[in-house]
Amino acid sequence: MPRKDSSAGNGNVVTSDQIIDRLPPQDINAEVAVLGAMLQESNAASKAFEILEDWCFYKSDHQHIFQAMAALFEHNEPLDVLTVGAELQRRGQLDAVGGNYYLTELVARVPSAANVEYHARIVLEKAILRRLIGVATEITTEAFEEQERVDDILDKAEQRIFSLSERRLRRGFEFINPILHKTFDTIEAYHQRRGSVTGVPTGFTDLDELTSGLQKSDLIIVAGRPSMGKTAFCLNIARNAAVDHKIGVGIFSLEMANYQLALRLLCSEARVNSHAVRTGRLPREQFSKLALAVGKLAEAPIYIDDAPALTVMEIRAKARRLVAEKKVGLFIVDYLQLVRGPRNAESRQIEISMISQSLKALAKELEVPVIALSQLSRAVETRGGDRRPILSDLRESGAIEQDADVVLFIYRPEVYDRVEFEGISEIIIGKQRNGPTGSAKVMFLKDYVLFANLEKNRSDSPLETPF
Repeated sequence: MPRKDSSAGNGNVVTSDQIIDRLPPQDINAEVAVLGAMLQESNAASKAFEILEDWCFYKSDHQHIFQAMAALFEHNEPLDVLTVGAELQRRGQLDAVGGNYYLTELVARVPSAANVEYHARIVLEKAILRRLIGVATEITTEAFEEQERVDDILDKAEQRIFSLSERRLRRGFEFINPILHKTFDTIEAYHQRRGSVTGVPTGFTDLDELTSGLQKSDLIIVAGRPSMGKTAFCLNIARNAAVDHKIGVGIFSLEMANYQLALRLLCSEARVNSHAVRTGRLPREQFSKLALAVGKLAEAPIYIDDAPALTVMEIRAKARRLVAEKKVGLFIVDYLQLVRGPRNAESRQIEISMISQSLKALAKELEVPVIALSQLSRAVETRGGDRRPILSDLRESGAIEQDADVVLFIYRPEVYDRVEFEGISEIIIGKQRNGPTGSAKVMFLKDYVLFANLEKNRSDSPLETPF
Protein backbone atom coordinates (compact mmCIF):
# COMPACT_ATOMS: atom_id res chain seq x y z
CA MET A 1 0.00 0.00 0.00
CA PRO A 2 1.55 3.33 -1.02
CA ARG A 3 2.57 5.72 1.74
CA LYS A 4 -0.01 8.46 2.30
CA ASP A 5 1.46 11.87 1.50
CA SER A 6 0.75 14.47 4.20
CA SER A 7 0.45 17.14 1.50
CA ALA A 8 -1.92 15.13 -0.68
CA GLY A 9 -4.36 18.00 -0.71
CA ASN A 10 -1.90 20.10 -2.73
CA GLY A 11 -2.67 19.63 -6.41
CA ASN A 12 0.94 20.45 -7.36
CA VAL A 13 2.46 17.52 -5.47
CA VAL A 14 3.62 14.58 -7.62
CA THR A 15 4.13 11.33 -5.68
CA SER A 16 6.89 8.81 -6.40
CA ASP A 17 4.31 6.29 -7.61
CA GLN A 18 3.02 8.81 -10.14
CA ILE A 19 6.55 9.43 -11.39
CA ILE A 20 7.16 5.71 -11.90
CA ASP A 21 3.91 5.32 -13.84
CA ARG A 22 4.64 8.21 -16.20
CA LEU A 23 6.51 7.95 -19.50
CA PRO A 24 9.98 9.52 -19.18
CA PRO A 25 10.69 12.68 -21.20
CA GLN A 26 11.52 11.78 -24.79
CA ASP A 27 10.92 12.88 -28.37
CA ILE A 28 11.09 9.96 -30.79
CA ASN A 29 10.38 12.22 -33.77
CA ALA A 30 13.41 14.38 -32.92
CA GLU A 31 15.55 11.24 -32.61
CA VAL A 32 14.35 10.09 -36.05
CA ALA A 33 15.09 13.54 -37.49
CA VAL A 34 18.66 13.45 -36.16
CA LEU A 35 19.46 9.92 -37.36
CA GLY A 36 17.85 10.52 -40.75
CA ALA A 37 19.84 13.73 -41.23
CA MET A 38 23.07 11.96 -40.25
CA LEU A 39 22.42 9.31 -42.91
CA GLN A 40 21.77 12.01 -45.49
CA GLU A 41 24.74 14.35 -45.01
CA SER A 42 28.19 13.94 -43.48
CA ASN A 43 28.13 17.55 -42.22
CA ALA A 44 24.93 16.82 -40.34
CA ALA A 45 26.61 13.81 -38.74
CA SER A 46 29.54 15.96 -37.58
CA LYS A 47 27.17 18.47 -35.98
CA ALA A 48 25.21 15.74 -34.22
CA PHE A 49 28.35 14.09 -32.83
CA GLU A 50 29.35 17.44 -31.27
CA ILE A 51 26.09 17.58 -29.32
CA LEU A 52 24.99 14.00 -28.64
CA GLU A 53 26.23 10.73 -27.22
CA ASP A 54 24.56 7.33 -27.48
CA TRP A 55 22.91 7.60 -24.04
CA CYS A 56 20.98 10.65 -25.22
CA PHE A 57 18.61 8.48 -27.28
CA TYR A 58 15.56 7.10 -25.49
CA LYS A 59 14.84 4.27 -27.93
CA SER A 60 17.42 1.48 -27.63
CA ASP A 61 17.28 0.82 -31.40
CA HIS A 62 18.32 4.41 -31.97
CA GLN A 63 21.18 4.02 -29.49
CA HIS A 64 22.48 1.02 -31.47
CA ILE A 65 22.22 2.90 -34.77
CA PHE A 66 24.04 5.92 -33.30
CA GLN A 67 26.79 3.66 -31.89
CA ALA A 68 27.29 2.06 -35.30
CA MET A 69 27.50 5.49 -36.91
CA ALA A 70 30.02 6.64 -34.29
CA ALA A 71 32.25 3.63 -34.99
CA LEU A 72 32.22 4.35 -38.73
CA PHE A 73 32.77 8.08 -38.17
CA GLU A 74 35.78 7.37 -35.96
CA HIS A 75 37.41 5.41 -38.80
CA ASN A 76 36.54 8.05 -41.43
CA GLU A 77 34.06 5.71 -43.12
CA PRO A 78 31.08 7.20 -45.01
CA LEU A 79 27.67 7.13 -43.33
CA ASP A 80 24.77 5.87 -45.41
CA VAL A 81 22.15 3.14 -45.31
CA LEU A 82 24.53 0.50 -46.70
CA THR A 83 27.56 1.22 -44.49
CA VAL A 84 25.56 1.65 -41.31
CA GLY A 85 23.54 -1.49 -42.15
CA ALA A 86 26.76 -3.45 -42.63
CA GLU A 87 28.18 -2.22 -39.32
CA LEU A 88 24.97 -3.18 -37.51
CA GLN A 89 25.09 -6.58 -39.22
CA ARG A 90 28.67 -7.05 -38.01
CA ARG A 91 27.50 -6.24 -34.48
CA GLY A 92 24.56 -8.66 -34.77
CA GLN A 93 22.05 -5.83 -34.28
CA LEU A 94 20.66 -5.19 -37.77
CA ASP A 95 17.54 -7.31 -37.45
CA ALA A 96 16.88 -6.03 -33.92
CA VAL A 97 16.69 -2.41 -35.11
CA GLY A 98 14.38 -3.22 -38.02
CA GLY A 99 16.87 -4.04 -40.77
CA ASN A 100 17.86 -1.91 -43.74
CA TYR A 101 14.18 -1.15 -44.23
CA TYR A 102 14.12 0.93 -41.02
CA LEU A 103 17.34 2.74 -41.96
CA THR A 104 15.80 3.62 -45.33
CA GLU A 105 12.65 4.80 -43.55
CA LEU A 106 14.75 7.11 -41.35
CA VAL A 107 16.11 8.84 -44.43
CA ALA A 108 12.69 9.05 -46.08
CA ARG A 109 11.09 10.65 -43.01
CA VAL A 110 13.55 13.58 -42.99
CA PRO A 111 13.04 16.01 -45.90
CA SER A 112 16.15 18.05 -45.03
CA ALA A 113 19.22 17.81 -42.82
CA ALA A 114 19.30 21.58 -42.28
CA ASN A 115 17.74 21.47 -38.79
CA VAL A 116 19.89 18.69 -37.34
CA GLU A 117 21.38 20.89 -34.57
CA TYR A 118 17.96 22.07 -33.44
CA HIS A 119 16.63 18.51 -33.29
CA ALA A 120 19.83 17.27 -31.61
CA ARG A 121 19.40 19.81 -28.80
CA ILE A 122 15.83 18.62 -28.27
CA VAL A 123 17.14 15.06 -27.92
CA LEU A 124 19.84 16.26 -25.50
CA GLU A 125 17.39 18.20 -23.33
CA LYS A 126 15.07 15.20 -23.04
CA ALA A 127 18.04 12.99 -22.16
CA ILE A 128 19.17 15.38 -19.42
CA LEU A 129 15.65 15.44 -18.00
CA ARG A 130 15.69 11.61 -17.87
CA ARG A 131 19.09 11.68 -16.18
CA LEU A 132 17.76 14.25 -13.72
CA ILE A 133 14.86 11.94 -12.87
CA GLY A 134 17.34 9.10 -12.43
CA VAL A 135 19.55 11.18 -10.14
CA ALA A 136 16.51 12.26 -8.11
CA THR A 137 15.45 8.62 -7.75
CA GLU A 138 18.94 7.61 -6.57
CA ILE A 139 19.01 10.47 -4.06
CA THR A 140 15.54 9.55 -2.80
CA THR A 141 16.59 5.91 -2.35
CA GLU A 142 19.76 6.84 -0.47
CA ALA A 143 17.80 9.22 1.75
CA PHE A 144 15.23 6.53 2.62
CA GLU A 145 17.91 3.89 3.30
CA GLU A 146 19.86 6.18 5.69
CA GLN A 147 23.03 4.14 5.15
CA GLU A 148 25.31 7.17 4.75
CA ARG A 149 25.94 10.43 6.55
CA VAL A 150 23.65 13.27 5.49
CA ASP A 151 26.65 15.35 4.38
CA ASP A 152 27.85 12.51 2.14
CA ILE A 153 24.42 12.11 0.54
CA LEU A 154 24.20 15.87 -0.07
CA ASP A 155 27.71 15.95 -1.49
CA LYS A 156 26.99 13.12 -3.93
CA ALA A 157 23.71 14.78 -4.93
CA GLU A 158 25.50 18.06 -5.65
CA GLN A 159 28.14 16.32 -7.75
CA ARG A 160 25.51 14.54 -9.85
CA ILE A 161 23.47 17.70 -10.44
CA PHE A 162 26.62 19.69 -11.19
CA SER A 163 27.70 17.09 -13.75
CA LEU A 164 24.36 17.43 -15.56
CA SER A 165 24.60 21.21 -15.47
CA GLU A 166 28.10 21.15 -16.96
CA ARG A 167 26.91 18.88 -19.77
CA ARG A 168 24.07 21.26 -20.65
CA LEU A 169 26.32 24.33 -20.72
CA ARG A 170 28.96 22.80 -22.98
CA ARG A 171 29.57 24.92 -26.05
CA GLY A 172 31.00 24.06 -29.45
CA PHE A 173 33.00 25.92 -32.07
CA GLU A 174 31.95 29.36 -33.23
CA PHE A 175 32.84 30.81 -36.62
CA ILE A 176 35.49 33.49 -36.19
CA ASN A 177 33.61 36.15 -38.21
CA PRO A 178 31.10 37.16 -35.49
CA ILE A 179 33.81 36.76 -32.85
CA LEU A 180 36.00 39.24 -34.72
CA HIS A 181 33.16 41.75 -35.00
CA LYS A 182 32.53 41.50 -31.26
CA THR A 183 36.25 41.83 -30.54
CA PHE A 184 36.56 44.90 -32.77
CA ASP A 185 33.64 46.52 -30.95
CA THR A 186 35.49 45.87 -27.69
CA ILE A 187 38.67 47.44 -29.09
CA GLU A 188 36.66 50.47 -30.20
CA ALA A 189 35.21 50.78 -26.70
CA TYR A 190 38.73 50.58 -25.24
CA HIS A 191 39.83 53.38 -27.57
CA GLN A 192 36.90 55.57 -26.57
CA ARG A 193 37.88 55.14 -22.91
CA ARG A 194 41.59 55.53 -23.66
CA GLY A 195 43.65 55.26 -20.50
CA SER A 196 40.65 54.53 -18.31
CA VAL A 197 39.75 51.32 -16.52
CA THR A 198 37.90 48.79 -18.68
CA GLY A 199 36.98 46.32 -15.94
CA VAL A 200 35.73 46.65 -12.37
CA PRO A 201 37.91 49.36 -10.74
CA THR A 202 39.78 48.28 -7.62
CA GLY A 203 40.17 51.89 -6.48
CA PHE A 204 43.96 51.49 -6.30
CA THR A 205 45.40 53.73 -9.01
CA ASP A 206 48.69 51.95 -9.69
CA LEU A 207 47.04 48.53 -9.65
CA ASP A 208 44.28 49.66 -12.02
CA GLU A 209 46.90 51.05 -14.40
CA LEU A 210 48.57 47.64 -14.59
CA THR A 211 45.38 45.57 -14.84
CA SER A 212 42.86 48.06 -16.26
CA GLY A 213 40.57 46.80 -13.50
CA LEU A 214 39.16 43.35 -12.80
CA GLN A 215 38.04 41.90 -16.12
CA LYS A 216 34.87 39.96 -16.89
CA SER A 217 35.18 36.15 -16.69
CA ASP A 218 38.53 36.37 -14.86
CA LEU A 219 39.42 34.36 -11.77
CA ILE A 220 41.60 36.59 -9.57
CA ILE A 221 43.54 34.98 -6.74
CA VAL A 222 44.52 37.29 -3.86
CA ALA A 223 47.11 35.49 -1.77
CA GLY A 224 49.13 36.17 1.34
CA ARG A 225 50.22 34.73 4.66
CA PRO A 226 47.82 35.03 7.64
CA SER A 227 47.34 38.59 8.94
CA MET A 228 48.74 40.16 5.76
CA GLY A 229 45.41 41.88 5.10
CA LYS A 230 43.81 39.73 2.40
CA THR A 231 40.27 40.23 3.68
CA ALA A 232 40.85 43.94 4.32
CA PHE A 233 42.21 44.44 0.80
CA CYS A 234 39.26 42.66 -0.82
CA LEU A 235 36.75 44.52 1.36
CA ASN A 236 38.36 47.77 0.22
CA ILE A 237 37.89 46.66 -3.40
CA ALA A 238 34.26 45.71 -2.67
CA ARG A 239 33.62 49.09 -1.08
CA ASN A 240 35.25 51.02 -3.93
CA ALA A 241 33.29 49.11 -6.58
CA ALA A 242 29.94 49.32 -4.77
CA VAL A 243 30.04 52.85 -3.33
CA ASP A 244 32.03 54.74 -5.97
CA HIS A 245 30.86 52.88 -9.09
CA LYS A 246 27.52 51.36 -8.01
CA ILE A 247 28.69 47.88 -9.04
CA GLY A 248 26.97 45.08 -7.14
CA VAL A 249 29.32 42.87 -5.11
CA GLY A 250 28.55 39.42 -3.71
CA ILE A 251 30.77 38.25 -0.84
CA PHE A 252 31.00 34.64 0.34
CA SER A 253 32.57 34.89 3.80
CA LEU A 254 33.42 31.37 4.93
CA GLU A 255 35.68 32.54 7.76
CA MET A 256 34.12 35.67 9.29
CA ALA A 257 30.53 36.46 10.30
CA ASN A 258 28.66 39.10 8.33
CA TYR A 259 28.63 41.57 11.24
CA GLN A 260 32.43 41.26 11.50
CA LEU A 261 32.79 42.25 7.85
CA ALA A 262 30.32 45.09 8.38
CA LEU A 263 32.37 46.30 11.36
CA ARG A 264 35.52 46.36 9.23
CA LEU A 265 33.74 48.24 6.45
CA LEU A 266 32.39 50.80 8.92
CA CYS A 267 35.73 51.41 10.62
CA SER A 268 37.49 51.80 7.27
CA GLU A 269 34.82 54.15 5.95
CA ALA A 270 34.64 56.25 9.13
CA ARG A 271 38.41 56.23 9.78
CA VAL A 272 38.02 55.15 13.37
CA ASN A 273 40.21 52.73 15.29
CA SER A 274 38.74 49.26 14.87
CA HIS A 275 40.32 47.94 18.08
CA ALA A 276 38.84 50.85 20.04
CA VAL A 277 35.43 50.03 18.59
CA ARG A 278 35.68 46.33 19.48
CA THR A 279 36.81 47.05 23.05
CA GLY A 280 34.19 49.75 23.63
CA ARG A 281 36.83 52.47 24.02
CA LEU A 282 35.87 54.59 21.03
CA PRO A 283 35.43 58.22 22.17
CA ARG A 284 31.80 59.31 22.06
CA GLU A 285 32.64 62.27 19.78
CA GLN A 286 33.70 59.81 17.04
CA PHE A 287 30.30 58.12 16.91
CA SER A 288 29.15 60.75 14.45
CA LYS A 289 31.77 59.44 12.00
CA LEU A 290 30.31 55.95 12.32
CA ALA A 291 26.80 57.28 11.78
CA LEU A 292 27.88 58.99 8.56
CA ALA A 293 29.60 55.78 7.43
CA VAL A 294 26.43 53.78 8.08
CA GLY A 295 24.46 56.18 5.93
CA LYS A 296 26.96 55.89 3.09
CA LEU A 297 27.35 52.10 3.17
CA ALA A 298 23.66 51.34 3.72
CA GLU A 299 22.87 52.19 0.10
CA ALA A 300 25.83 50.28 -1.34
CA PRO A 301 24.92 47.16 -3.37
CA ILE A 302 26.97 44.77 -1.23
CA TYR A 303 25.53 41.32 -0.44
CA ILE A 304 27.15 39.07 2.17
CA ASP A 305 26.66 35.32 2.64
CA ASP A 306 28.46 34.07 5.76
CA ALA A 307 27.33 30.44 5.66
CA PRO A 308 30.32 28.27 6.68
CA ALA A 309 31.78 25.29 4.81
CA LEU A 310 29.97 25.97 1.54
CA THR A 311 30.50 23.58 -1.33
CA VAL A 312 31.39 24.80 -4.80
CA MET A 313 27.95 23.69 -5.95
CA GLU A 314 26.29 25.86 -3.28
CA ILE A 315 28.45 28.86 -4.18
CA ARG A 316 27.59 28.52 -7.87
CA ALA A 317 23.88 28.11 -7.17
CA LYS A 318 23.78 31.12 -4.83
CA ALA A 319 25.81 33.25 -7.23
CA ARG A 320 23.50 32.41 -10.14
CA ARG A 321 20.47 33.34 -8.07
CA LEU A 322 21.99 36.63 -6.88
CA VAL A 323 22.90 37.63 -10.44
CA ALA A 324 19.34 36.82 -11.53
CA GLU A 325 17.83 38.91 -8.73
CA LYS A 326 20.35 41.77 -8.47
CA LYS A 327 22.79 43.45 -10.82
CA VAL A 328 26.03 41.97 -9.49
CA GLY A 329 29.33 42.60 -11.26
CA LEU A 330 31.86 41.07 -8.84
CA PHE A 331 32.08 38.07 -6.50
CA ILE A 332 34.55 37.55 -3.65
CA VAL A 333 35.19 34.16 -2.00
CA ASP A 334 36.96 34.38 1.38
CA TYR A 335 38.72 32.04 1.23
CA LEU A 336 39.44 29.23 -1.24
CA GLN A 337 40.86 26.65 1.18
CA LEU A 338 37.66 26.80 3.28
CA VAL A 339 35.43 25.86 0.34
CA ARG A 340 34.34 22.22 0.52
CA GLY A 341 35.24 20.11 -2.47
CA PRO A 342 33.97 16.62 -3.34
CA ARG A 343 34.42 14.19 -0.46
CA ASN A 344 35.66 11.48 -2.80
CA ALA A 345 38.62 13.56 -4.04
CA GLU A 346 41.74 11.39 -3.93
CA SER A 347 43.91 14.10 -2.40
CA ARG A 348 43.79 17.66 -1.11
CA GLN A 349 45.54 18.81 -4.30
CA ILE A 350 42.83 17.25 -6.47
CA GLU A 351 40.13 18.75 -4.24
CA ILE A 352 41.63 22.25 -4.53
CA SER A 353 42.01 21.73 -8.28
CA MET A 354 38.31 20.95 -8.62
CA ILE A 355 37.39 23.99 -6.50
CA SER A 356 39.55 26.42 -8.50
CA GLN A 357 38.30 24.99 -11.81
CA SER A 358 34.72 25.45 -10.66
CA LEU A 359 35.30 29.06 -9.59
CA LYS A 360 36.86 29.80 -12.97
CA ALA A 361 33.85 28.16 -14.66
CA LEU A 362 31.56 30.36 -12.53
CA ALA A 363 33.39 33.52 -13.66
CA LYS A 364 33.03 32.47 -17.31
CA GLU A 365 29.39 31.46 -16.97
CA LEU A 366 28.26 34.67 -15.23
CA GLU A 367 30.74 36.88 -17.12
CA VAL A 368 31.90 38.64 -13.96
CA PRO A 369 35.28 38.72 -12.21
CA VAL A 370 35.57 36.33 -9.27
CA ILE A 371 38.13 37.05 -6.54
CA ALA A 372 39.20 34.08 -4.43
CA LEU A 373 41.43 34.62 -1.41
CA SER A 374 44.11 32.01 -0.85
CA GLN A 375 46.65 31.15 1.81
CA LEU A 376 50.37 30.94 1.07
CA SER A 377 52.60 28.13 2.26
CA ARG A 378 55.10 28.61 5.09
CA ALA A 379 57.93 28.54 2.54
CA VAL A 380 57.69 32.34 2.39
CA GLU A 381 58.74 32.66 6.02
CA THR A 382 61.34 29.89 6.13
CA ARG A 383 63.47 31.00 3.20
CA GLY A 384 66.09 33.66 3.77
CA GLY A 385 66.58 36.91 1.91
CA ASP A 386 63.72 38.32 -0.13
CA ARG A 387 60.39 37.18 1.31
CA ARG A 388 58.28 38.54 -1.52
CA PRO A 389 55.83 35.78 -2.48
CA ILE A 390 56.18 33.89 -5.77
CA LEU A 391 53.73 31.60 -7.57
CA SER A 392 55.22 28.42 -6.11
CA ASP A 393 54.34 29.73 -2.62
CA LEU A 394 50.64 29.17 -3.29
CA ARG A 395 49.26 26.26 -1.31
CA GLU A 396 48.39 23.41 -3.69
CA SER A 397 49.88 25.85 -6.21
CA GLY A 398 49.69 23.83 -9.43
CA ALA A 399 45.94 23.97 -9.92
CA ILE A 400 45.44 27.49 -8.54
CA GLU A 401 48.25 28.93 -10.64
CA GLN A 402 46.92 27.23 -13.76
CA ASP A 403 43.26 28.23 -13.35
CA ALA A 404 43.84 31.83 -12.25
CA ASP A 405 43.86 34.63 -14.80
CA VAL A 406 45.44 37.02 -12.30
CA VAL A 407 47.39 36.27 -9.12
CA LEU A 408 47.92 39.13 -6.65
CA PHE A 409 50.21 38.79 -3.64
CA ILE A 410 49.97 41.09 -0.62
CA TYR A 411 53.40 41.88 0.78
CA ARG A 412 53.97 44.01 3.88
CA PRO A 413 57.71 44.22 4.69
CA GLU A 414 57.05 45.40 8.25
CA VAL A 415 55.67 41.96 9.13
CA TYR A 416 59.15 40.46 8.70
CA ASP A 417 61.64 43.30 9.24
CA ARG A 418 62.02 46.71 10.79
CA VAL A 419 61.25 49.34 8.16
CA GLU A 420 61.74 53.09 7.93
CA PHE A 421 58.18 53.84 6.86
CA GLU A 422 55.59 51.58 8.44
CA GLY A 423 52.52 50.76 6.38
CA ILE A 424 54.01 50.95 2.88
CA SER A 425 53.00 47.70 1.21
CA GLU A 426 53.07 46.07 -2.21
CA ILE A 427 50.39 44.41 -4.27
CA ILE A 428 52.49 42.12 -6.46
CA ILE A 429 51.04 40.88 -9.75
CA GLY A 430 52.58 37.40 -9.89
CA LYS A 431 50.55 36.42 -12.94
CA GLN A 432 48.34 38.24 -15.41
CA ARG A 433 47.21 36.17 -18.36
CA ASN A 434 46.43 39.17 -20.55
CA GLY A 435 48.73 41.84 -19.18
CA PRO A 436 52.06 42.62 -17.52
CA THR A 437 53.31 41.49 -14.15
CA GLY A 438 54.61 44.11 -11.77
CA SER A 439 53.96 45.73 -8.43
CA ALA A 440 51.74 48.50 -7.06
CA LYS A 441 52.69 50.39 -3.90
CA VAL A 442 49.88 51.04 -1.42
CA MET A 443 49.57 52.17 2.19
CA PHE A 444 48.14 49.92 4.89
CA LEU A 445 46.54 51.77 7.81
CA LYS A 446 46.45 49.15 10.53
CA ASP A 447 44.21 51.10 12.92
CA TYR A 448 41.49 51.40 10.28
CA VAL A 449 42.14 47.99 8.63
CA LEU A 450 42.42 49.94 5.39
CA PHE A 451 44.55 49.89 2.25
CA ALA A 452 44.88 53.21 0.42
CA ASN A 453 46.75 54.85 -2.45
CA LEU A 454 50.13 56.49 -1.96
CA GLU A 455 50.62 59.98 -3.31
CA LYS A 456 52.61 60.00 -6.54
CA ASN A 457 55.25 62.56 -5.63
CA ARG A 458 56.70 60.92 -2.49
CA SER A 459 56.59 57.31 -1.37
CA ASP A 460 56.71 58.43 2.28
CA SER A 461 54.09 61.12 1.93
CA PRO A 462 50.62 61.13 3.45
CA LEU A 463 48.24 58.86 1.64
CA GLU A 464 45.67 59.59 -0.95
CA THR A 465 42.79 57.27 -0.21
CA PRO A 466 40.76 55.47 -2.86
CA PHE A 467 37.60 56.95 -1.31
